[in-house]
Amino acid sequence: MNTLAGPAAGIFPQAGSRVRWLAALLLALSLLALAWGASVGSTGLDSLLRVRDDPAAAQIVWNIRLPRTLGAWLAGALLALAGAVAQGLFRNPLADPFLLGSASGAALAVALVYAALGAGGLAAGGGSVLLLQAATPWLARLGLTGAAFLGALGGVLLALALARGVQQTLRLLLAGVVVGFVLGAVRDLVQLAQPDVLQAMQGFTLGMTGFVGWEGCAVMASVLAPLLLLSWALARVLDALTLGESTALSLGLPLAPLRALLVGVLALATGAAVAQTGLIGFVGLVAPHLVRSMVRCTHGPLLLLSTLVGGLLLVLADIAARLLVAPQELPVGVLTAVLGGVYLLWLMGRRSGAGAAA
Repeated sequence: MNTLAGPAAGIFPQAGSRVRWLAALLLALSLLALAWGASVGSTGLDSLLRVRDDPAAAQIVWNIRLPRTLGAWLAGALLALAGAVAQGLFRNPLADPFLLGSASGAALAVALVYAALGAGGLAAGGGSVLLLQAATPWLARLGLTGAAFLGALGGVLLALALARGVQQTLRLLLAGVVVGFVLGAVRDLVQLAQPDVLQAMQGFTLGMTGFVGWEGCAVMASVLAPLLLLSWALARVLDALTLGESTALSLGLPLAPLRALLVGVLALATGAAVAQTGLIGFVGLVAPHLVRSMVRCTHGPLLLLSTLVGGLLLVLADIAARLLVAPQELPVGVLTAVLGGVYLLWLMGRRSGAGAAA
């Protein structure tokens, strides 16, 4: 039972109904966005209308457009969940999913795989599958997705080791920043040693959803469902931390193991998303802020609504990336960085103006 539910209900008496209406609206918009994404492509809406009668249209819709669009939603949901957890855990509105070195670890692992395989063939269009088939058996089984996932988890574990656990939030935050810089520098050295790696890494570092298939969707969905339930169960810890660490301890919460679970949620959600889509920034940072601008609520509803907002944001960004310079595509990570940065600058200007007026 959430011990903070009573006080929260008194502080936000209308939050319950607004949260339900907002969740229903976000679900409906997500379904519409998924249908829209399934109709975007070189053949347009025609393939979606002929999906029952034309095998080629069915192949395009079911094996390319739908898994890509659903994968974008799942990746955005995972990143937004991780961002909401990070902001609550570190009590920092600028915390994002990549804070503990997961992004740098994933990028380094992928760069090492490219270097081991010889990235020239992939950069020339040979494809990762052919390179992996030519690799050693263990590397072929690991693949780029597995390497990115293990690299993300490795970065977080390294930050935990440097911080000597999760007892001190500030120490963990600083360790994550240091790990991110160090692993990023090692990746740059790998790319300097083998210049072909830099070209092959472009898709991963800029963020791409075009290569997400049904297997990737299944992996992300199987990670998202239990992590969302676990984070919901731990929401009262985040609520308590907003009141201060001493207050949280006075409530009798075992902060060390609970913090470790929250860090695990953050690491797994980020690793699963990054492994499938590469480095897509700002979704995990912006989604919780958008939710807070729409409704005032405790962390339980905030985590759920942030997940829905993140999924919707990345689907819309993916659709825009396909439409803006069609028939070419923009890297979706570049688009989210531009739009997310503009939104945060506007938000900062708005709050500064409000503070000056006060």
